[in-house]
Amino acid sequence: MSKEKESEFKPYHHPAGGWGAAGATAKVLMEQSVLVKGSRGLLAMNQPGGFKCPSCAFPDPDHRKTLEFCENGAKALAHEATKARVTREFFAQHTVTELMERSDYWLEMQGRLTEPMRYDAATDKYVPIAWDDAFALIGKHLRSLDSPHQAEFYTSGRTANETAFLYSIFVREFGTNNFPDCSNMCHEPTSRGLPPALGIGKGTIVMADFEQAEAIFVIGQNTGTNSPRMMTNLVEARKRGVPIIMINPMPERALIRFTEPQDFLQMGTFGSTAISSEFVHVRIGGDLAIFKGMMRALFEAEDRGEDVLDKAFIAEHTAGLEALRADIMSVSWADITRVSGITEEQIRHIAGIYARSNATIICYGMGLTQHQEGSHLLQQVANILLLKGNIGKPGAGIAPIRGHSNVQGDRTVGIDEKPTQEYLDRVRDVFGFEPPREHGHHVLEAVEAMEAGTAKVFFGMGGNFVRAIPDTERSYAAMAKLNLTVGVATKLNRGHLVHGKDALILPVVSRSEIIRTAAGEQFVTIEDAMANVTASRGVFEPVSPDVRPETEIICRMAMATLPDSKTPWADYIEDYTLIRDRIAAVYPAIYSDFSEKIKNPRGFHLDIPPRRRVWMTPNGKANFLVMPGLEVNEVIDDPAMLRLATIRSHDQYNTTIYSNNDRYRGVYNNRLVIFMNRHDREDRGLENGAVIGLETYSDDGYRRHVDGLTILDYPMPRGAIAGYYPELNPLLPLDFFDEISGTPAAKAIPVKVVPSVASAPPIRIAG
Repeated sequence: MSKEKESEFKPYHHPAGGWGAAGATAKVLMEQSVLVKGSRGLLAMNQPGGFKCPSCAFPDPDHRKTLEFCENGAKALAHEATKARVTREFFAQHTVTELMERSDYWLEMQGRLTEPMRYDAATDKYVPIAWDDAFALIGKHLRSLDSPHQAEFYTSGRTANETAFLYSIFVREFGTNNFPDCSNMCHEPTSRGLPPALGIGKGTIVMADFEQAEAIFVIGQNTGTNSPRMMTNLVEARKRGVPIIMINPMPERALIRFTEPQDFLQMGTFGSTAISSEFVHVRIGGDLAIFKGMMRALFEAEDRGEDVLDKAFIAEHTAGLEALRADIMSVSWADITRVSGITEEQIRHIAGIYARSNATIICYGMGLTQHQEGSHLLQQVANILLLKGNIGKPGAGIAPIRGHSNVQGDRTVGIDEKPTQEYLDRVRDVFGFEPPREHGHHVLEAVEAMEAGTAKVFFGMGGNFVRAIPDTERSYAAMAKLNLTVGVATKLNRGHLVHGKDALILPVVSRSEIIRTAAGEQFVTIEDAMANVTASRGVFEPVSPDVRPETEIICRMAMATLPDSKTPWADYIEDYTLIRDRIAAVYPAIYSDFSEKIKNPRGFHLDIPPRRRVWMTPNGKANFLVMPGLEVNEVIDDPAMLRLATIRSHDQYNTTIYSNNDRYRGVYNNRLVIFMNRHDREDRGLENGAVIGLETYSDDGYRRHVDGLTILDYPMPRGAIAGYYPELNPLLPLDFFDEISGTPAAKAIPVKVVPSVASAPPIRIAG
């Protein structure tokens, strides 16, 4: 093995960001042979008149800089703008069976798809197909179903508002609410858990709130990798002396020290900013105990006569305080510290920081949502904020830090397997057809339908569905039962190789490319994680004359499937303003005058009632909600059990693997690693760098096993380990999820260490 391919663990002691991020940006542009083109694109990314970053959903700042992108945004653009191509010649050289043996990274590096392809079973290869024939094949399969509910319509978070809206209309006119969506696997507890508490399943802050916050909590979120542009807000807050409390099982480099790549003084002097003022090293699943400990400390302070709660706010705007107080005071400090792994002293300390702050933001990621009680857990976050009136005032609020750039917007414009009856009434009135009223399938229900043979067709609007979902072996087998699988994509991925009897790959115009129609150049719109809607206009020429805009694909599929439809699909292909007018008609309360508002280069904010202290709950109040106990996952009484959290590397975005490195955690050329506490390793008689297998605790008859994993000593809490997604998805059972949202509990998988039967490349451990 050559030195550059040697597997290595070398702890990273430098600040995050800085010259490391600048060097990584330059490197990826050169690797994809787009140094000049990519640099030009980066100048247009997240700028008025340009295009929105195709990666995370973090908002643009109120005062934009000349360069408004992060290292991972640059990687996303470089891989989208790459000179590498996947052509018909590529598919002629490789069978699907051969491609299945390749890594996710290798598939990603082959480049952009250039024309529609159809699977040919006789040769086990994809072969070219004309667009008209592709749509005819889709229409034939959909019309032949015994029921519309035999089709599953998946959506990726990169799908723009216009496309997602038309997709939702087509699928409902077809006759089903089967909308398995990428949000089902990440922030669905936000969408389902927060409405009973706050009346809406979204965050309540805007960017300006970071400038007025007096304390910021970052919980279960690796900001420096998953939403790096947020680091600018945290740096500015720390420079103002704002305490930033990080609660996480893993100490993340960016939240320890960070150098702003756009701060020329810091870059020139190799300076950096210490980010976290307090690190709370919580056990996996121990967050609820911390939250209850904080609330207990607040109630105890009130009992001592201290004025820490916002009594006026509570009296006017909330309900349920006494039931919450009774639940919190029934939990002992001994149990709180046992479950959380945090001392009473530290919990009281951070509760004191919260009590003294007049404006607090709580940010959270999938470290909170991906648990068996994720939806209820988020309600406890809302409880903490409500106790101090930290909703609906400057510098305060709840901030779910979402992933894909329009995952929140997709839900807003209709991608929802559980639509409200009021929404369905508006669809009926605007479009003139009666939509289905019963609930459809979320992701796990869709996989169950495939397993049962009741699902026949899968249409994937972007994403890499089969690689993102749990229980890999079962899911692969379920997908293979389908009659037709369709993947709309820019790049080749595993989802195109695990396919039905018929299969199509439909290549699309990317976010950074120009959309031209007979009516002229078109733009799309994106809703960020703080409900600001902005326009996105591509700047590059499309990669090939045979790629199509996502919106055209939806419209032509509708025309091929619903020949008697009265919906003017052909008009929507040409003029996206017509689509925005229909969005405004279906959503008059939040999208009125859409076509006029979007002319503002800065976009516009959708109405979030809690920002106005208006609560769209049945009782018209913000509700304190009780979650009994301290556990957010089922308890397994076995001292050998470990809790596994699946995580991303720094060179990864969701299932897209940009390299096999993880710079901030010091891992190079290896993704089959397990981060483990040294004492847990020693208890099992293992050496640092030993190769193991992991098995899931399960009594459902399935053996879930991943082998060839290298242990690395890492500052994890006792009983907690971490490893990379999607490689460890085979360990996550389909039935291990949050009942309210259906979100898999990927941050707390119960596993045990078993001997490895596979070899693994040796890893050099330095430092």
